[in-house]
Amino acid sequence: MMLSPPTPFDGHHVAELFSAKAVARGCVVRWNRAWADREIGRDRLIAEVRSRGFHMIACGPQYVIICNRGGIDMIC
Repeated sequence: MMLSPPTPFDGHHVAELFSAKAVARGCVVRWNRAWADREIGRDRLIAEVRSRGFHMIACGPQYVIICNRGGIDMIC
């Protein structure tokens, strides 16, 4: 597992992500992995997702964040 490089962090992008209407409704949001790693940092994003009790998966070039604290059943 490769750790993300340290980045300057002001919290703006994370606040923007988690203030989206989809988050409030418990929906799914997705972000480009390269952009998120560069602007936020992978470790910081993971910490923010965990602190909210949400779930995150990496799929191709995107992070998919499931903004729901419920369990997950992977179907296929």
